[in-house]
Amino acid sequence: MTASNRETAMPVPPQETDRTLHFAGPATFGRVPRLDEVGTTDIAVVGVPFDAGVSYRPGARFGGNAIREASRQLRPYNPAQDAYPFHYVQVADAGDISANPHNINEAVESVEAGADELLSTGARLMTLGGDHTIALPILRSVARRHGPVALLHFDAHLDTWDSYFGAEYTHGTPFRRAVEEGILDTSALCHVGTRGSLYSKEDLDEDTKLGFGIITSADVLRRGVDEVVQQLKERIGERPLYISVDIDVLDPAHAPGTGTPEAGGLTSRELLEIVRGLADCHLVSADLVEVAPAYDHAEITSVAASHTAYELVTLMSRQIAFFRWLEEQNRL
Repeated sequence: MTASNRETAMPVPPQETDRTLHFAGPATFGRVPRLDEVGTTDIAVVGVPFDAGVSYRPGARFGGNAIREASRQLRPYNPAQDAYPFHYVQVADAGDISANPHNINEAVESVEAGADELLSTGARLMTLGGDHTIALPILRSVARRHGPVALLHFDAHLDTWDSYFGAEYTHGTPFRRAVEEGILDTSALCHVGTRGSLYSKEDLDEDTKLGFGIITSADVLRRGVDEVVQQLKERIGERPLYISVDIDVLDPAHAPGTGTPEAGGLTSRELLEIVRGLADCHLVSADLVEVAPAYDHAEITSVAASHTAYELVTLMSRQIAFFRWLEEQNRL
């Protein structure tokens, strides 16, 4: 299937029957075909096994493959969104982008180049990290295609610090760099699920100056998912949207396998419901990062991550299919 006929060719979905052995065969995301098997794709699920930007526990370089393994049980029909995400459009696993684990600056350049290559085909990205450093180069690439984008950042932490030990590229700095580089729409930025201690109150003041709103995990508890979703949709509007999910947005009870856990986080149910509520938003790409399987008990974290990625892929799939339907109606 080539780029010219992708819109009319039937997507190649996972080979799913009631006799499918979910634990057998290659561990692509949701058991979708590899990119080299279909030639081109509408949604590329791509891993970035990089964690040299972490400030606490390492191990997120193994997160992408852990999410793939946990995604084996994902089935073709998503009842929460009443959708068949792998049947509407082509979803393929693009493998991993290699990034130098010994040189952060070089790694950032490699991730940006890999994202450029995939996005140049018209695909949207569902990136599996890796640590949160990788969000910056992907946002650079996405912004080249869409202009400055709205951002929803699900995380226990702000990730808008200026530097760590003098390093400007770390997992705690990507969104400050993104604002400084003009690749984010500063009228439509929001953190969701933040909590925990900070270095000083100035961290919050500087974050506000960068343009971010904050919905804490306590806000989700007190206001409820529906009110939070409505607030987020009002802030985003119809702008192109990028969603970045650090799995530590979840409470350690729901995601122990991460590098910087903080008590008092969202439940996996709350995260999934918030993501599902964003169905009307113009989601152009997304990432899910900071899964560190060495600290994961019984795959709790990677299962939550795989289901969150599935919901994000479903949002993109439904939107692509809807736009194509509109185009077809205009041609009739």
